[in-house]
Formats: sequence, C-alpha cells, structure tokens
Amino acid sequence: MVDIIKPQNKEDLKEAISWAASSQSILEVISGGSKRDLGRPIHSKATLDMTAFNGIIDYDPSELFFKAGAATPIVDIEKELESNNQMLAFEPINLSNLLNVKENKSTIVGSLSANLSGPRRIKAGAVRDHFLGFEGVSGRGEGFKAGGQVVKNVTGYDLCKLLCGSWGTLGVLHTVNIKVLPSPETTRTLVIYNLNEEEAIECFTLALNSPNEISGAAWLPDKLSTLSDIDYISSSGSTITAIRFEGIKQSVVSRMKDLQSRFETIGEVEELHSLNSRKFWREIRDIKFLVFQEKQMVWRLSVPPICGGKVYKQIIDGFDSSVFMDWGGALLWVRVNQYSDEEYIARKIHNIAAQAAGHATCIAADNSIRSSIDVFPPLNLIEHGLTDRIKKGFDPKGILNYGRMYMEL
Repeated sequence: MVDIIKPQNKEDLKEAISWAASSQSILEVISGGSKRDLGRPIHSKATLDMTAFNGIIDYDPSELFFKAGAATPIVDIEKELESNNQMLAFEPINLSNLLNVKENKSTIVGSLSANLSGPRRIKAGAVRDHFLGFEGVSGRGEGFKAGGQVVKNVTGYDLCKLLCGSWGTLGVLHTVNIKVLPSPETTRTLVIYNLNEEEAIECFTLALNSPNEISGAAWLPDKLSTLSDIDYISSSGSTITAIRFEGIKQSVVSRMKDLQSRFETIGEVEELHSLNSRKFWREIRDIKFLVFQEKQMVWRLSVPPICGGKVYKQIIDGFDSSVFMDWGGALLWVRVNQYSDEEYIARKIHNIAAQAAGHATCIAADNSIRSSIDVFPPLNLIEHGLTDRIKKGFDPKGILNYGRMYMEL
C-alpha cells in the first residue's frame, strides 16, 4: 500500500522531501490529480499530496498578475479573474472530457507542469510565457525560488521555462506567480465549410501572415464536426475551417471583413458570434472531439504549421484514426483506434513527427502500454545526457516522479 503524505506548509514539504531523499523513496507528486494518468506509470513508495497549498494569495488586477498556491483549482482562478474582466490568456486545457473524468480537478501547477497550451497559443504564446515566478523545494529538500511578479529582463537561467513542462520531475512548487490579460470585449469566428486539410493550411498561412491578428485557427474533418454541440458546426456535414478574432467589436468586424477579402475563393462561410464562438473554442481546447476509451491511444503532435496537412494525411493513411488540427496546423490531436501493435504505432508516430521537424507525446493509453512505449519524444545520446544532468542537478536521488517522462530518468 502506498503511503500518502500531505504537507500543510513549506516546512512540512521540506521535511517530507528530505525524508524521501535520505531513504531514497520515490514520491509521486500530485495536486488535483487530473493529469495523474499522463506520462509513464510511476512506481512510488509514497504519494505527495499538495492539495493543502490552495488559494489565491495575492491578486492585483492593475498589475496583471496573481500569486497562488500551486494546487489552486483553475476554475477558482478563472472565476476570480472573470469578476475583473481578465483571463488566463494561454487557455488552460481541461482534459476531463478526453479522459472521461466527471469532475474538472485541474490546478494551476498541473497546467504549468504539463505546459499544454490552448488555441490562443498562436497569439498569446505558450503556458511557459505566462509563468512569472515560483517558490518550491528541490529533490534535496532545499527551498528555492525564481522569477518575480512582473515580466522583465533578468540575468541568469530562466528556471520558470525549465520547470514548465517538466511534469514534476525537477522540483515541487508550492507557490506560483502568473501573468493575466484583459478579456476580449468581442469574440467572433469565421467558419469556412468544405475545405480539405491542405486548403485549410493555405487559409491559415494567409491569415497568420496578414495584419488581422487572429487568435485561433483550427480544422475539423467532417466525421468529427458532427460531434460539436453547435448546430452551425454539427449540422453542416462538412469539414470545418475556423478562424477566431478577438478584441474591440469594431476592430473584430473590420479584421474579419479584411481577411475575407484576401481569400480569392473560399466557398460557403458562416460567422459564430460571441456565445457560440466561445463555446466552439472550448470544444477545441478541451479536445471534445476525441474521447479516449480502453484499447485506444491519444497522441498530441506539434509540427511546423506548413507541415500540418502532410502529417494529417500520413496519420490517416497509416492508421485507423481520427485527427483534427489546431494552432493553424501546428498542433494535431490524434486518436488511434487500432491497438494490435502499440509499440510499432508509437515508433511510427514519433518518426512521422520527427521527419516533419516536430515531436509527439502520448496523452492517453492504458497503463501497460504507457509502460512499454516512448510516451515522450525519444532522446538521442546528447539529449539524454543533458536531461540526465539537469535531473541530477535538481533531484540527485531521483525521488520526484521518477521514470514519469523517461525510463531511468
């Protein structure tokens, strides 16, 4: 039976990690637990439950930042921000629908640890770009901190960028500082019907290279568009190419009109106004169109936008799968339905992403499969050595989420 350690303050946290280091006991670090089944399974001696580090500590709307306990639920943060007409611009992903979890337990540190950015990534940047500072404890049981409360030039190594996306393998954060931005006054989405994947990429390229500041660009094949809760999408019976505009109403209307004038022939179009537009992009953000079930795998591929259509075709032709694109073709969400040779499938998907100068991550699969495949992009000898040195620098005894990203790391 795995012990559960639930520190109540910083000193408890240091003591718990110091004990684990001295006894070389592997800890599984959790906050809300919503992403517990992502990554390789962890064989731990104890679970480090961080839920006591909960709540907004400092929030100054005029300074566009907040400080919070690491395990503060995203829904609580967003509720507070909405009362001041502000938002988390990186659009934190809610994986509850994908993973068939009834309750959204996502926490702010979970979003940071996974570095999974939503559709606004193409305009606002990744999760790591909004991570201002933190306080935490290393695998040595020593407290450390980095960054601050504002965006500014700093000397030294940017530890926020390093910790973001490390899946809890380098340190345990108990306090984080995050940048926020004003919510847009108006949101509208230009929907174009019946474009194939390559035609959609052409539209995205034109839109992203125009001065019209789009904040979302996604494409759905016809068999997935029927799953939307928005009638304009689900009843179309066609592929969906969606381009989002946000800002002041007059600006949004003008930019949408200008972009349409730049398309020579785009066929039938529709506009989603604020309510439907926000609902649609939540569906894209939360991967509503791909629900994971037993004996399936869900993959996330990040590639150069111009390669999105080509990679889509390779996946569809190579596997029994469902795929849609986000980030203007730079992000592909893939559900592989066949499950006869999972190790071959994993190698093939990693190769497809690598050949396009991108990378792939397995977001969902059964435990036995995640134990036997490369969940994260395979490392060459140089990358493995560098990753190993970083891990040993922060966690020399290898006690924090050991093996979650890579075997023996």
